[in-house]
Amino acid sequence: MDAAPTHSAARARLIFPALLGFVAGTAWQLQQPSLWAWPLYALFVALALVLYALAATKSIANIYRGALMALAFGVLAFGLTGLRAGAYAGQALDASLEGRDMAVIGVIAAMPQRSETALRFRLNVESAQLRGQPITVPPRVYLAWYADRFAGGDAQQGDERQSQPAPVRAGERWQFTVRLKAPHGASNPFGYDFELWLWEQGLQATGYVRAGPKDPPPKRLTQTHRHPVELARQGVREQIFGQVEDRKYAGLIAALVVGDQNAIDRADWDVFRATGVAHLMSISGLHVTMFAWLAALLVGWLWRRSGRLCLWLPAPSAAVVGGVLLALAYAVFSGWGVPSQRTVLMLATVGLLRLSGRRWPWPHVWLLACAVVVAAGPWALLQAGFWLSFVAVGILFASDSGASNSINTGSRGRFAIMFREQGVITLALTPLTLLLFGQVSVVGLVANALAIPWVTLVVTPLAMAGVAWGPLWDVAAWAIAALSWYLQLLATLPFATITVAQAPLWAGVAGVIGGVVLVMHWPWSVRLLGLPLMLPVLLWQAPRPPDGQFELLAVDVGQGNAVLVRTAHHALLYDAGPRFSRESDAGQRVLVPLLRALNVPLDTLLLSHRDSDHTGGALALLAMQPQAALLSSVEDAHELQALRRVTRCVAGQRWHWDGVDFEVLHPQAADYGAVRNSNAMSCVLRLSNGVQSALLAGDIEQAQEAKLVSAGANLKANVLLVPHHGSKSSSSAAFLDAVQPQLALVQAGYRNRFAHPAASVLLRYQERHIRVIDSPHCGAATWQSQQPERVLCQRQQAQRYWQHQVP
Repeated sequence: MDAAPTHSAARARLIFPALLGFVAGTAWQLQQPSLWAWPLYALFVALALVLYALAATKSIANIYRGALMALAFGVLAFGLTGLRAGAYAGQALDASLEGRDMAVIGVIAAMPQRSETALRFRLNVESAQLRGQPITVPPRVYLAWYADRFAGGDAQQGDERQSQPAPVRAGERWQFTVRLKAPHGASNPFGYDFELWLWEQGLQATGYVRAGPKDPPPKRLTQTHRHPVELARQGVREQIFGQVEDRKYAGLIAALVVGDQNAIDRADWDVFRATGVAHLMSISGLHVTMFAWLAALLVGWLWRRSGRLCLWLPAPSAAVVGGVLLALAYAVFSGWGVPSQRTVLMLATVGLLRLSGRRWPWPHVWLLACAVVVAAGPWALLQAGFWLSFVAVGILFASDSGASNSINTGSRGRFAIMFREQGVITLALTPLTLLLFGQVSVVGLVANALAIPWVTLVVTPLAMAGVAWGPLWDVAAWAIAALSWYLQLLATLPFATITVAQAPLWAGVAGVIGGVVLVMHWPWSVRLLGLPLMLPVLLWQAPRPPDGQFELLAVDVGQGNAVLVRTAHHALLYDAGPRFSRESDAGQRVLVPLLRALNVPLDTLLLSHRDSDHTGGALALLAMQPQAALLSSVEDAHELQALRRVTRCVAGQRWHWDGVDFEVLHPQAADYGAVRNSNAMSCVLRLSNGVQSALLAGDIEQAQEAKLVSAGANLKANVLLVPHHGSKSSSSAAFLDAVQPQLALVQAGYRNRFAHPAASVLLRYQERHIRVIDSPHCGAATWQSQQPERVLCQRQQAQRYWQHQVP
């Protein structure tokens, strides 16, 4: 009589280790710096089958069966993920095709994104030719059609201006002349992994459309019937911007309806992050879940109107199926982003369990949903949103313990439950948020208490209903305006956010455990034990150089300069990287997050000269670092002068920080007003601790190099920031002989349009046995005076198989 239940219970006990092993095995494979040959992964799959067969043997004790089951599914996940990654990597762009003009025919695969500088879109390639001969390129590429001169890539300095991008719609077949390159993004500590995003999106090459006077003009061939959802999304977005006059609110509505996050202004994103409501302002798991809940209620209500339908399928089951299917439709229409995919898979998993009549413990349900999401997209494990959403759901499950049933279920009781749950999530996720972002919103609980019901129950329904009747978008805009006023008020509070240095993984894990312990329904004597577990992530300090030493961090900002100099108690940033567009620059995208992650307050921002590849991120940096002094050679009429008083850099300026001497060597005071070449006005900075020294040379050219050499300036340095990114106009032989560096750092973009560093310049360094480190190969480069022979390259330190390794 008890044999069947016992067998069922034993099988149930094996489910949890199997699911846990599958997730852990996937995570293990994602740590590989490079992929193995496919037979090795196939061997892992075969080994998993053997381990599974052993685990199924009844003669093995249950404790060992559980361990074998976890190992079997872990090995299986490792092998399957490796096979999948290898098959995808096999479609990569041939390196010999990079930077060459080729003719491609393909279909626009997604809603294009337009900015002030370019039109960007995904192209499903149908055919490609090089000099009339067919070639093989990746099946899907990410292209930019620039509105002016080439903004990057492989264009040459003499290239003519581009023709303005034509209107492009999803589903259209076009013929373009393009130049492609391998996916390559900046590689910095705590930085955004653009190459991982491209990998997840199935984009194995990036490039741009050649549309100059000497190029064959782009040609629209036909409108296909492919990608009808993307075409519909594009049409709705255009209608929104045509209906709502204020582009700020139109962008927010477009983000909520069609998932176009790029339509939201950068300033608005800053407010949303400061108030902890960023998850509400684009299609997220919360939106999809709320939509599924409302859809299920509607389907269930309608289903109960028909007795025949209820006999065929019970109304509760129909509500579950209808809610999931309608949520799927909503997620697809909103762009099928990773958060939407994750939520639909979770809802479908839980829905299927309910329809099957199985009642699993919540840890099993939670881990099953996690394993399903990971199986569908293994690289989701590397997304912050994955961990935030799954940890939040797990915490709500674990901390409930029937507490909600003890609260009055009236409207006041439901509000109390919602507020309690939000408070639990805020407290428990604070350590994880600090680990992932280094910043947490103090006002987030108060902001979300109003924003969550307002956005989900007022703004989003109005925005969605506007698809049927456009004037409702104006009403949604008014609702957003009211919410914006409230959020702006909270964001301006001096204590709105807390920023700490991003801690290592062990501290974050301890902090999350501590947060969970604090919100559990246990005695307070036990719950208070969570506080010391949270201290490491709250109080973590990034290591700094000891007294008398200094560190250089040459940040990977593409084609531009940005070098962070740190001593024991001070910091200077030499240049602020390039500006990419009106809404994007190296300050906002790279430097501000880096300084926040390291928790570094700048004492001085030194901008070598006025060129935009050196000053592009200055506005974002100065907004974040109001205490920083500004030292530069920019002219009196420069826009930065209105924001912060600029002190001129003049040869002879000196200061001393923590045993390290700083000296400006160029320009001379007489050069101001007399020299018009901006490169010639570059501020040259030398720093030394008496044993090791570094020279940061900006964009000086050979004339300025010769002037410094003839003036007898102390140029000798162990480390040299290569002048003008390695241009032919700099790094003269006499200058290199005077500096005598052992190490030279080149900050330049991958396959940049200036061909920096020039081959002739690299030859001069090679002849003098000077080690050259460039950002395309190294990513961010870290050099420390106490270990002068060692250079840490971020691209090698954190190498993963989806990241581009420059030959």
